[in-house]
Amino acid sequence: MTSVAPADTRPPAPNVAKPPPNHRFPIVAIGSSAGGLEALTELLTAMPLDTGMALIVVTHQHPGHVSLLPELLGKITAIPVQAVTDGLKVEPNRIYVSPPGGVLSILGGVLHRLDAQKKESPHLPIDYFLRSLAADQKDRAICIILSGTGTDGTLGLRAIKGESGMVMVQQAESAKYAGMPSSAAATGLADFVLPAGDMPQQLVTYAHGPYLTSPQDEQIPADLAQPLQKIFVLLRSRTGHDFSAYKPNTIRRRIERRMNLHQIDGPAQYVRYLQENPHELDILFQELLISVTNFFRDPAAFEALATTALPALIESRPFDHTFRIWVPGCATGEEVYSLAILLREGLEVAKRPCNVQIFGTDLDNQAIETARNGRYPEGIAHDISPQRLERYFTHNDNGYRIHTEVRELTVFALQNVIKDPPFIKLDLISCRNLLIYLNSDLQHRLLPIFHYALKPGGLLFLGSSESIGNLGDLFEVVDKKWKIYRRKEAVLAPLSLMDFMPKATAEEMPSRVRTLAQPVRESNIGTIVDRLLLARFVPASVVVNDRGDVVYIHGRTGAFLEPSPGQPRLNILDMAREGLPLELASALRQASEQDTEVVREGVQIRTHHDANDTNTTGITHIKLCVLKLKEPENVRGLLLVSFRPCLTPLASNPHKGVPRSKREVTLVAELEHALQNTKESLQSSIEELQTANEELKSTNEELQSTNEELQSTNEEMETSKEEMQSLNEELSTVNAEMQSKVEDMSRTNDDMQNLLNSTEVATIFLDGKLNIKRYTEQARVLISLIPTDIGRPLAHLASSLAYSTLVEDCREVLRTLVFKLAEVHTKDGHWYLMRIMPYRTAENVIDGVVITLVDINPVKLVEKSLLRMSKVFLNGPEPILLLDLKGVILALNDEAETAFGWSRQEMIGKSYQMICAESSQAIADNALQKCLTDVVVRDMACAFVTKAGRELAGKITLKMLTDDVPQSDAICFLVKLAPP
Repeated sequence: MTSVAPADTRPPAPNVAKPPPNHRFPIVAIGSSAGGLEALTELLTAMPLDTGMALIVVTHQHPGHVSLLPELLGKITAIPVQAVTDGLKVEPNRIYVSPPGGVLSILGGVLHRLDAQKKESPHLPIDYFLRSLAADQKDRAICIILSGTGTDGTLGLRAIKGESGMVMVQQAESAKYAGMPSSAAATGLADFVLPAGDMPQQLVTYAHGPYLTSPQDEQIPADLAQPLQKIFVLLRSRTGHDFSAYKPNTIRRRIERRMNLHQIDGPAQYVRYLQENPHELDILFQELLISVTNFFRDPAAFEALATTALPALIESRPFDHTFRIWVPGCATGEEVYSLAILLREGLEVAKRPCNVQIFGTDLDNQAIETARNGRYPEGIAHDISPQRLERYFTHNDNGYRIHTEVRELTVFALQNVIKDPPFIKLDLISCRNLLIYLNSDLQHRLLPIFHYALKPGGLLFLGSSESIGNLGDLFEVVDKKWKIYRRKEAVLAPLSLMDFMPKATAEEMPSRVRTLAQPVRESNIGTIVDRLLLARFVPASVVVNDRGDVVYIHGRTGAFLEPSPGQPRLNILDMAREGLPLELASALRQASEQDTEVVREGVQIRTHHDANDTNTTGITHIKLCVLKLKEPENVRGLLLVSFRPCLTPLASNPHKGVPRSKREVTLVAELEHALQNTKESLQSSIEELQTANEELKSTNEELQSTNEELQSTNEEMETSKEEMQSLNEELSTVNAEMQSKVEDMSRTNDDMQNLLNSTEVATIFLDGKLNIKRYTEQARVLISLIPTDIGRPLAHLASSLAYSTLVEDCREVLRTLVFKLAEVHTKDGHWYLMRIMPYRTAENVIDGVVITLVDINPVKLVEKSLLRMSKVFLNGPEPILLLDLKGVILALNDEAETAFGWSRQEMIGKSYQMICAESSQAIADNALQKCLTDVVVRDMACAFVTKAGRELAGKITLKMLTDDVPQSDAICFLVKLAPP
C-alpha cells in the first residue's frame, strides 16, 4: 500500500539570502537511543523543508535488526528520508538514517560504514560519528543529542565544540530517557538545551547566520580589531587572564560564533552585550579554553615516545630517581593519565622502582575538577586498548574511573603558564594542547622556559602541529615526525621570571597573592626555642617530635649524641650513644603521653676517652629530662630532651679491684637468669608473632583472592548489565517502530473494512480448508453468520442462496486456481453475481478463496422489462421507429422497413423527416415538440412518403421513453398507415 506524505504544516525557513552554489552546507548529526522516536517526531515535525542542511540520524540498533526508522520518519516529514549506504554523498535538504550494526564515518562529505573493531568495548556509534564529523566538517559540524540511556555522544560533542561547531541537547525533563541528554548537558558545552520541538527554529537561525554563510578570512576585519581589544580588556578584568597573545584568528572565529548564537550583527554591539551581561564573559572564557584532547591522542606519537625516547630517559636516571613530568594545558586530564600509564609500563619493563610525580595544569577550573575526579564517559574505550582499560580503569555507572594507583601519581592545579612560575627539575614536558593557540612571539618566550625547567637530558613532547622553530640550539630532535625533542646543554642569558610574567595591578592580583604579600607572624622555631631555653636556663638540649625526629639542637650535645653510620638520619634514637637509646625511648613514650616532666637519674652513657677527662672508664652518668612543650602555639606538642651531667654517680664503686661479695655473685646470677627468661619469652613472642603474621598473610591472600573473584563477578555483572541495557535500548527502539507499524496497520485495516462495507458487496474469506476467516456485514444477509462462526466450515452454515454446489465450486477453484463467475439467486428470487477467486498472500501463496456476491437484482428487473418490450417492439403490427430527442432514427421494426421501402441500414441515423411528406413536416415537428414536454401525442393525422415516392395517409403516436430502454432520451414513433 503506497503511503502518502502528510500535508506540510511546518513553518517556512527564515527569509534569508540563499547561499551560493559552492557553499559548504552544515551537516547536523542527530544522536538518539531509547525513546528517540518520540523526540525525532517532535523535531522533524517542526523542521522546515528548505533548511539548506543535511540531517544524519545515528541510533543504537542491533546488527541483525531490519530498521523501520527510515519508513517511519518518511511518514513524519516531507523531507526526503533514506537509509545510509556505503559511499553515499551527503546532500542538503535530506535526512539520512544510519544502518544497523557497525559505525558510521564521514570523509569529504561522503558517508562510510565500518564494522566495529572492539566487540568487547561498549558500542558507541554516536560518539564515533560525531568525532568523525568534527574532523571532516570543522566549524560547520552541528550535533543534537536526544533521548537515550548511557553517555554515548558526550565525548563526540566535545570534539564538535573543539572545532567551533554547535551543540544542542534535549531538555532532560522532556526526554523519555534522560541519560544521554543529562551527560551531554553536564559538560557545560551545550549551546542550547531545549525541548526537541523548539530546536528547529534555533537551528535554522544559527545555520543561516553570518558565522556559516560568510567566507572565512584569515585576516581580522577592520571593524573587529578595536572591539577585539576591548573584549580582551573585559575578559582580563573578569577572569584575570589575558588572551591578547593567543592566535587572533582562533579567537575571532569563536567570538563570531558567540555573536551568531545571540544573533548579534556587529562587534561593537557584542561588546555592549558583554558589558550588560557579565555571565556571557564567563561563557566566552570557557569557550576560548576548549581544547580537543583524549587518551593517547595520536597513538603513533605515544608509541614513538614509549619505544624510543622514554626507555633512553629511564636508563639515564638512577634507580632511586623521582621522575617529574609537567603537562601544561592538560584540559580534563586525559594526557596526564596517558603519560602516567606509559611511564608506569616503561618502569615495569626496565624493572626500575622509581617514584613518579606528574603535574597537570590548566586555566579552566572546571576541567581541572574533572581531571581530579578521574571519571570519564564510556567513549574512551575507543582510544584505550582493552588490556589497559581493564588494568587501569574501573567501569561503573556508564563510565570509567581511573585506578587509585595511577591517580596517586598525578597532581592537578590551576596555573597560567604565561605568567605563573613553571615547575622545575623536570624529566619530561608534554605540551600538545597549548602552543597551537598561541602566537609565535609567545611560543618563543615559552620554549626557553621549558628548557630552563627541564633537567639535563629531559624530553619535550609537542603536538603534531607544533615545533621548536629556530630554537635548535636549545633542543635536539629525537623524533622529527612526532615532535619529540631532548634538552641540550646550552648557556642562556639570565632569565628573569619577573620580566616574563606580565605586571598585575592590585585589582588583578589574586587574593591569595595579596595574602602572601602581607607581613607574616614570626614562625622561626629556632628563635622561639632559644628564647624558651634561655628562660629555663637549661643545659645541652634537643627539641624532637613524638617520633624522635630532631627539630632543633641547643648547646654541645656531642657527648650524648653522634651521627649514625650510613646515610644521615636526624632521629635522636639513631644518634644516641651507647647506653642512652633504651632509657631515651622509654622517656619519650612516657612524656608524649603525659603533661609532666619525665626524669631518669643516673643514666650511664659510654663515651670516647678524653685526655682531659679524669673519668678513664669511658662512662658518663647523666640526668635525662624529657618535657612536652605547651607554649607557644608554634611548638606545641614537641618534646624537649635535656642532658644534665651527674657529679656523684649513683651506684659508683670507688674501690676498684675489690673482690665481689657472695651477694653480688648471687645478684648477677639472678639477673642473668632473668635475662635468659626474658630472651626466651621474647623469642617465643617473636615466633608467635611470625606465626600470626603468616596466618594474617594467608588470610590476606585468601581475602585478596576472594576480592579478585568478587571483582571478576562484579565485572561480569557490569558486562551483563551493559548488554542488557544495550539490548533494552534496541528493544525499546524496535518496540517504538513496531508500535508505529501496528498503528499504521490498524488504520489500514479500518480503511479496508470501511471500504468493503461501503461497496455493499457481500464478501466471505475462506482458508484452505474452506473454514470462515473473515466476512463483511453484507454477507450476513445471505449466510447466517455470527462472530463465533469464525473458523467453522462453510458447509456447516445455513444459506439463503438457491445454489447447492457452492462448496464444490470453492474446492474446484482451489484445485484449478481458475476463478468462477455465476449468477445466483436467493430463495425469494433476489439475484446476485457470484465470483469465487483464489486468495493470494503478499508472497504469492494460495491461502484459501474469496467469495464475493454483488447485488444485480435491479439489472435483472431491467433485463426482464427490456425483454418484454423488445417482443412488443419487434412483433408489433404497425411500423415503429425509435428517435432520439433531435428526431434521428435510432431503431425500427420489420414492419417499418416493409411499409416505407427503405432498408434498416438506410434509415438508421437519418432524420424522421425523410418519411414525412412536405405537407406534414410541420405537423410532425409540432408533435415532436409536444412529446419533448412529456405529453403523449395520439393519433395525429399525417402524410408519409415511401422510397418509391408514393404518399400514404396515416396517423402517428409519439411517446417519451424512460428507463425501460437503454436510450433514456428516446421517443417511440408509432405510425398507423391508412390504405392508399
